[in-house]
Amino acid sequence: MTSQLESREAAYRDAMIGGRIKLLLLFLVCAAPVIASYLTFYVIKPEGRVNYGTLIEPPRPLPDVTLNQLDGTPFKLGALKGKWVLLTFDRAACEGACAEKLYMMRQVRTMQGKERDRLERAWLITDANQLQTQTIREYDGMKMLRAVDSPMAREFPAAADRADHIYLLDPLGNLIMRYPKNADPKKMHKDLGRLLKYSRIG
Repeated sequence: MTSQLESREAAYRDAMIGGRIKLLLLFLVCAAPVIASYLTFYVIKPEGRVNYGTLIEPPRPLPDVTLNQLDGTPFKLGALKGKWVLLTFDRAACEGACAEKLYMMRQVRTMQGKERDRLERAWLITDANQLQTQTIREYDGMKMLRAVDSPMAREFPAAADRADHIYLLDPLGNLIMRYPKNADPKKMHKDLGRLLKYSRIG
C-alpha cells in the first residue's frame, strides 16, 4: 500500500513538473519576438553600427495619462501602444521650427514605404491656444493632444528645450530615443528603417 502511494505521489510530482515546464516553454515562445527585438536593438551592436538618435537607456515606461484631443474628448496615452510613435512638444501657433518638425515627422513616416503603418505621429500641444485650420488639415492623421502643464512631460529628457526634439516611443509604451534639434530626416529614416527591420513588435 505504501509503495502504491509513493508511486502515485511520484507520478503527481512528475506531472506537476511537466506542466510547469510546458507553461515556461509557452511563455518563452510568446515572449521571444519581444526579447529578440530588444536584444538586437540594445545589446547586439554590429560593427560599424551608429544610431543617429540618442538612445534613452534604460527605456522609460510612460504613465498612461489622459490628455485631451482638440475637440475636448479625453485620450489616454496608452491608446498609442502597439505602434512605434514619433512624438514632439510645441505650442499651438506652430511656426518656423515647429512646422518643420511636423513636416519632417510626416515625411519620415512616408519614407518607410510599406512599413509606414507601423509608425504613428503625435503632437503634444503645450498651451491652450487654438490651432489654425490649415495646420490641422495639413497634418491630418497626426494625433494632436493638449498637454498643458502635464507632469508627464518631465519624463522626456531634453538638451535644452523639449520642443527642440522629436522623440520615439516603442509599441510597449516606452520612451526609447530622442532626435536632436534640426534633425536630419535622411538619418532619421535610416535609424527607423533599421529599427523596423529588426523589430518584430509593433
